[in-house]
Amino acid sequence: MAYSSVLVIGGAGFIGSHLVAQLAASGRDITVPTRRYERARHLLVLPTVEVVEADVHDDAALHGLLQKADAVINLAGVLHSRAGRPGSAYGPDFAVAHVDLPGRIVAGCAANGVRRYLHMSALGAHADAPSMYLRSKAAGEAVALSHPAVAATVFRPSVVFGEEDRFLNLFASLQKFLPVMLLGGADAKFQPVYVGDVARAFVNTLENPHAAGSIFELAGPRVYSLRELVKLAGAYSGHPRPVIGLPAPLARLQAFMLEHMPGGPLMSRDNLDSMKIDNVASGPPAPELGITPTPLEAVAPHYLAS
Repeated sequence: MAYSSVLVIGGAGFIGSHLVAQLAASGRDITVPTRRYERARHLLVLPTVEVVEADVHDDAALHGLLQKADAVINLAGVLHSRAGRPGSAYGPDFAVAHVDLPGRIVAGCAANGVRRYLHMSALGAHADAPSMYLRSKAAGEAVALSHPAVAATVFRPSVVFGEEDRFLNLFASLQKFLPVMLLGGADAKFQPVYVGDVARAFVNTLENPHAAGSIFELAGPRVYSLRELVKLAGAYSGHPRPVIGLPAPLARLQAFMLEHMPGGPLMSRDNLDSMKIDNVASGPPAPELGITPTPLEAVAPHYLAS
């Protein structure tokens, strides 16, 4: 096993928990850093996983973690950011999470002799994308692939579904309480990918020497409109509601209101901007990923109904 000790940044989250479990099942030693130990306690049942309370945005802490690893997987990301300065491509929160952190990870890998890096991006990432989120993801990809001493691979998933996701579960929860769903971006296209398939793609690619420098799209077997996905979430959870698509001006007003809600935004105007382009893969999954995409209909009814 070429990479037996793996540092997983963002390993305590939804996707990370599935990935860490699959890595542990392959016999690897996994280190998961977290700012709050309690957030990752559920991973301690896995015998080869070590949870470390550390701030990966601190250079000394990051280098200490890298000294014990021979591969790094970075899943860190945020969905929302404050606005950037006039003329900037993205806001400061996106800059820190999606651009600065990957840059520091890659530099740290090179300095500590870590030769393998797997990087989570997003489908639709492009320097000229309509949203700050997607533009920052594109900048992060460029940084991830920038160092000749580090064999990096980038993954671009569509929206990821699975138990404890924040996408279908959110729409299912809202339909328990709302009599009707007023939806901005209702006709936006998505190709949801199962979290277990995402984790498997990372594991299968880790030791593939031919994957270095590659960018892989991760998507499911079917394309849906956002309207269709919201209707499915309602039906599977037992609370189907009428879904009414909003015209663009009202959709933007709704997003403005949702991004200023107490407790953090449910949606933002930048999220709405991301939906101006289809979140759809350019073709079937690359064979080297070793996955057969799981249909949403095979999984979502079971966890949404609980």
